[in-house]
Amino acid sequence: MNMQSASRLSLLLLLAPLGLWLFVLIILPHIDMFLISLHEKVAPRVYEYSTANYAQFFTEPLYWRTFTRTAVMSIMATTLTLLIGFPVSYYIAKMLRGRLKNFLFLLCLVPFWVSELVRTFGWMILLRESGVFSGVLQWMGIASGPVEMLYNDATVMVGLVYTSMLFMVVPLVSTLDSLDDSLVEAGYDLGGNAFTVLRKIIIPHAMPGIVSGCIVVFMLTLGNYLTPVLLGGKNSLWFTEMIYTQFITRFNWELGAAFGFLLLALSSFIVWSGLKLSRQSLSETMG
Repeated sequence: MNMQSASRLSLLLLLAPLGLWLFVLIILPHIDMFLISLHEKVAPRVYEYSTANYAQFFTEPLYWRTFTRTAVMSIMATTLTLLIGFPVSYYIAKMLRGRLKNFLFLLCLVPFWVSELVRTFGWMILLRESGVFSGVLQWMGIASGPVEMLYNDATVMVGLVYTSMLFMVVPLVSTLDSLDDSLVEAGYDLGGNAFTVLRKIIIPHAMPGIVSGCIVVFMLTLGNYLTPVLLGGKNSLWFTEMIYTQFITRFNWELGAAFGFLLLALSSFIVWSGLKLSRQSLSETMG
């Protein structure tokens, strides 16, 4: 066996566990779920292949309206996370040095030392009718009585942005950290103002981190279950809640599998559209 063959064999052996993991835990379950989504129950324990589950989605207004609403709110949450996270990331990456920089970056990690469920319950304690914010508003005289801030879209948006902020900040800090300060200084020396330098130098350099962060945040937001259910309640339907209901409550795995694949198709399409609009490739953003 020559050196090239041995090197190729070593690479295959190295990638074999990853390939097996991807096939057994991701590809195979998705194939099985797709086949289940094409099943239509015609009699007890009797099924035939059909697209009736997908047709039911488009004929039932509640399903596709919730689907559309989830997509729109996920895009809005991703946009808000970027608008908040970019200045924070730039400040950490370019304005700070030494221990203070590490300390602020650590503060971004602190909320993730506990589970998402605990963080969501923390927001419920703050925003409920007898919570901290309601008490402060009454103490300041802004509100004459208890204020219920839970169970609305604004509260869901706050929870989604808070939950996913770290996944926007980390890639942005990593990308902005590699920006040479002399490029920014040159932009000002050539007569550019702050907005011009931001548009011409900083954002183009940070684009891989922006796209990477947006992809991760959007995927996490679109597939989030706990935050919309706990903070939004019955007044804020989320598509993942419908998938859960079909699988766990109604035991309708066929329709639930169809909903799952529709959500996968939506996320794939939006991510692909985002890459095309930003003129970035997946390897550039994840590299």
